[in-house]
Amino acid sequence: MSTQVLPKAAQPSAWYMNRWWQMVLGFIAMMSISSPQYTWTLFIHPLEGKLGASLAQLQVTFSLLIVLQTFCSPIQAWLVDRFGPRLLISIGCALSGLSWVLSSYVGDIWALYFTYGIIGGFGTGIVYVGIIGHMVRWFPDRRGFAAGIAAAGYGAGAILTSFPIANMIPAAGYANTLFVWGWIQLVVGVLVSQAFRIPEAGWKPVAQVALAARQAERQSQRSYRASEMLRTPVFWVMFIMMSMMATSGLMVVSQVGPFAADFGVKDTLVLGLAALPLSLTLSRATNGLTRPFFGWVSDHIGRENTMFIAFALEAAAILLLLLFAHNAAVFVVLTGLVFFGWGEIFSLFPSTLTDLFGTQYATTNYGFLYIAQGVGSVLGGPVAAYIREATGNWTTVFVIVIVLDVITALLALVVLKAMRKRWVMQSSAAPVAAARAR
Repeated sequence: MSTQVLPKAAQPSAWYMNRWWQMVLGFIAMMSISSPQYTWTLFIHPLEGKLGASLAQLQVTFSLLIVLQTFCSPIQAWLVDRFGPRLLISIGCALSGLSWVLSSYVGDIWALYFTYGIIGGFGTGIVYVGIIGHMVRWFPDRRGFAAGIAAAGYGAGAILTSFPIANMIPAAGYANTLFVWGWIQLVVGVLVSQAFRIPEAGWKPVAQVALAARQAERQSQRSYRASEMLRTPVFWVMFIMMSMMATSGLMVVSQVGPFAADFGVKDTLVLGLAALPLSLTLSRATNGLTRPFFGWVSDHIGRENTMFIAFALEAAAILLLLLFAHNAAVFVVLTGLVFFGWGEIFSLFPSTLTDLFGTQYATTNYGFLYIAQGVGSVLGGPVAAYIREATGNWTTVFVIVIVLDVITALLALVVLKAMRKRWVMQSSAAPVAAARAR
């Protein structure tokens, strides 16, 4: 089955075979699937009224979206590796947009679970893991930065949609909003996907000598299949760390609307704009910026050092948010800072994983690690909502995620850093030993 690899001689004549154009296309495709996750909170209140569902029941929809996006990611990633990014990412973008179109017709919570949660989750999952794996193939010399740019499209895509969707819901109704924006996102995603190609086997970019040398010290000298990777302790340490960080970030993503209302700042004007959509827009900007920024930083000072800085930053931001969220302006700024400390997990973890286990099976391997996002969606979505309903406030939830952030920051510096060094030395020694044996 074709994976859309062009012959080496044909590559220079096609504009889309330039890796920087592939990055731009990946960024746009990621933007086209970001709204189902990042503008979900805007639909909660009208859906409560239409479907007669509680907050906890509605948040199951969000969890299904993330769970299907993540727990099926090994299968989705394998399909991308098997049939190529052009076909599979086109299908994923179509399913993501179609999920909104179909959700505009639902009349009960179970139908919403199927359309918005299951169809949307499976579609966005194909696109997400496919593009991340695509980028680390094209940019072996700048993995952190490239994965960050791709993930930034997903994190920042809702910048363009938050205010239009927030304004359209009261003006035209949530159903019409889902229908119109579903088609917009479907068309954009499918169109850009037609130019995706993978580099020819053995292709390597011309990297800066100093940067290439530093990266070689951190990277495995061979590629490992998922079956090998899943038997290593370092993978499971990363899985636990990403699960904890996903929990803290997705708690804010899925609950920012409800706790803006609880804190009394939802409709308060900040710079002439309502605090909630302004917060969402700023958060999408910082959530997008942090991914290439910290990815670039990690290419220079190391993945684990960067993780410690970013995870500690999020812990501090959530603590301040708990203390000062009743001030609308502070609420807007601090939610943006929370996302700046969280969104980089989607550049740091895939680039670290590829450093450890190689590029050949990078998409499939990341599919297994990405399941951690699904674990976080359950804990940060309905579980957090149940804790809020049981305690009557958000304090317990915030304290839990602060503790998770601090633990993960320490694990990166104290545990993962040492394990990564041992693994890279071991993988580098194996080919040498095998050569000597021959």
